[in-house]
Amino acid sequence: MKPANFIGRKEELKQLNLLLNKRTASLVVIRGRRRVGKSRLIEEFAKKHRFLRFSGIPPTSEVTAQSQRDIFFQQLAQQVQLPWNPAGWESKNWSSLFYVLAELTREGRVIILFDEISWMGSYDPLFLGQLKNAWDMEFKKNDKLILIFCGSVSTWIEKNIIRSTGFFGRISSYLTLGELPLPDCNLFIENQGFRGTTYDKLKLLSVSGGIPSYLEQIQPKMNADDNIKNLCFRKDGVLVNEFDLIFHDLFTKRSVIYKKIIEKLADGPMELNDLHKELSYQKSGVMGEYLDELIKAGFIKRDFTWKVKSGEESRLSHFRLSDNYLRFYLKYVENNRVKIEKDGFRDTPLSTLPGWDTIMGYQFENLVLNNRQSLWHQLKISPGYIVADNPFFQRKTTTQKGCQVDYLIQTRHKLLFVCEIKFSRNEIKGSIIENMKEKIRRISIPKGFAVSTVLIHVNGVEDAVTDSGYFDHVIDFGSLLENGLQ
Repeated sequence: MKPANFIGRKEELKQLNLLLNKRTASLVVIRGRRRVGKSRLIEEFAKKHRFLRFSGIPPTSEVTAQSQRDIFFQQLAQQVQLPWNPAGWESKNWSSLFYVLAELTREGRVIILFDEISWMGSYDPLFLGQLKNAWDMEFKKNDKLILIFCGSVSTWIEKNIIRSTGFFGRISSYLTLGELPLPDCNLFIENQGFRGTTYDKLKLLSVSGGIPSYLEQIQPKMNADDNIKNLCFRKDGVLVNEFDLIFHDLFTKRSVIYKKIIEKLADGPMELNDLHKELSYQKSGVMGEYLDELIKAGFIKRDFTWKVKSGEESRLSHFRLSDNYLRFYLKYVENNRVKIEKDGFRDTPLSTLPGWDTIMGYQFENLVLNNRQSLWHQLKISPGYIVADNPFFQRKTTTQKGCQVDYLIQTRHKLLFVCEIKFSRNEIKGSIIENMKEKIRRISIPKGFAVSTVLIHVNGVEDAVTDSGYFDHVIDFGSLLENGLQ
């Protein structure tokens, strides 16, 4: 059966639909990285109701506070029939604009979206105060009104709305949109008409991650490699200039330092001290602020390790570039822009790109780690029984060896699931067993703890791996794509 045009986001839609049962007006905040599908989610939620959408215009040197107000009024005039023509003052200040909008939405179910609200309000220091007053004095008079603030600049929303005393106690619901889960990605890919193998789908996801807008670009009559070339290695490819747009939209003033951090993490996870050294930054809270903003933007993750004996979180952590598109761009697109302009990749197999297997390994790990709940389901682990889970590492000391585990799950029953997330273009060889044994020997496992071994692969395993019976669980990436939490 052909899936509906809108795919996924069931939990998010459930949360939004709960607002329809309220007897008071609702103020909602939705954030998430560029192209993750925020506006599309709201359109789906609002499709059976009266819906008004307003969007700020991207910041440039020509944009002013007045031009943001002008475009707001133009959008209002296009969506409703104004009962009068308030020429001359219609966009003089935000208070007047909000009053007009509130008067036109005074009764009945109506959903209003302020899209890219940071663009809308960052030019006028009075915007937030006037918006707060308009909510208190006008909008909330309609008990069936839902006003949604949406944006990609998560740090602006965090500072000016979520943590603002002006909006304290007024927000009914917060949503942060992440990448689509793997089963939804799979459905998205197949809905585009693509019928490749599990490995083909992995290659596509190694570039797109679970970003709906990127998945929409897949061409069904092209194989995976040609799709990637079409998106990333053609001068007019959709994803060739996407990186610049992301950094211009989100990090205009500090784009250089943010890019340097991303570039370092593209080579693999790093500790904070190592980032300070690599970037020649003095130890201070500034680097922490930069990293925190990249985390809120949805581009990196901070993975804390922990003390196995107690289950307590350690102060040690790695920062990981979790956005597959950013890594692929930095490793293969940015430094080849001249060649891309000359169509120099037409006959180049992707597998011959430098470090292909290593990069695919990182991308594969990201996809699994970003979908760990599906893995718990495969392993029959109830979330309530998990004490700690993350990529795990311990430093070498006089009493313990250094080690690193792709993913470790510790349960309340003193059971450790040691997970090896292994990418290979071919079947995984039997040598993986000895490598896994050495890794487990290095973990400081307290007395009374048991170990369960897990291998996650994409292109199969040799008979020697299966016949050995060493791994308690051998999980094909295809099962994560197809089954999810069903």
